Amino acid sequence: MRQLSRRVLVSGLTCSAILPLAARRAPARAAEKLRVAKVVPFAWTFTPLDIGIQEGIFAKHGLAIEESSSAGDAKLQQILTADSVDIGIGSGPGMAFAAKGVPAKAVAEMYGAPRNMAVMVGYDSPIKTVADLKGRKIGCTTVGSLTAWIGQRINEKEGWGGNGIQVVPIGGMSPARAAIKTHEIDGYIGALEVGYMLEAAKEWRVITTAMPFVGHFITHVIFARDELIAKQPDTVRAFLDGWFETIAYMKTHKQQSVAISAKVINVSPAVAARAYDEQMGGFSTDGTFDPLAVKTLRKSFTQMGLLKKVPPDSALFTTQFVPVKVS
Repeated sequence: MRQLSRRVLVSGLTCSAILPLAARRAPARAAEKLRVAKVVPFAWTFTPLDIGIQEGIFAKHGLAIEESSSAGDAKLQQILTADSVDIGIGSGPGMAFAAKGVPAKAVAEMYGAPRNMAVMVGYDSPIKTVADLKGRKIGCTTVGSLTAWIGQRINEKEGWGGNGIQVVPIGGMSPARAAIKTHEIDGYIGALEVGYMLEAAKEWRVITTAMPFVGHFITHVIFARDELIAKQPDTVRAFLDGWFETIAYMKTHKQQSVAISAKVINVSPAVAARAYDEQMGGFSTDGTFDPLAVKTLRKSFTQMGLLKKVPPDSALFTTQFVPVKVS
């Protein structure tokens, strides 16, 4: 069959047909670079970022993610302030920094109650139960962090007052492991799957998860710099669309999610699979802020001495990118 002529008939008239532009593939639009930092590198709950990158989900939304990690909430807020990153994935308690002047707000709830957090001690420690934690030095990441708040919450629930757990800011996993070996601290509050990994290696033991001490809560949120929210709201939306599409993907692709997450946080596939089974259900699927959880968070800010008075919601987060839930 002869190829179609470059001359076409339009409404009975012949006209020269310039090669149609539609026939030429328009050059692909370059992906927009977005700098995203996790609050710590070693927690399973932050691996959706890696899964979304590796499975091409963020790229589908026009984003080229430049990934990095911090060493706790205070550090994450510092790099957001310094404009070193655009998006931060951090803790609910980290929202207090916005009320203290950090130019970033939470734009979506990422994870609900802290089923992914635990208190761990050295494998040969005499500490066997929660009651044995009274009066002990337990490490956390940074001041004002989720891990610090969990320690204070245990004190409150157990009624220990000033004689309970002494929370010690120690940083990430490397300094925590060293400090437990030298008995500088008695334990550490951190990611549950890390406890499983070190328990298998007979280095640490998990004493308790955070769940018995916490009701409604927002464990993790997604932060965006105020400038990004104001000037590039579509970029924020694109990231959130990619994130929540990744969560939906993970729910139906356990094998792929476990394989990627195990490599990212350097744990065995068995540990990653256990984390998937126990923690997958805690992810928000649309970013809606739970009003009861927000109320708990706001109260915690003054309890921990992070703020002198309870701030309004507008100082902590924005709902312009997510559905709004009425309490």
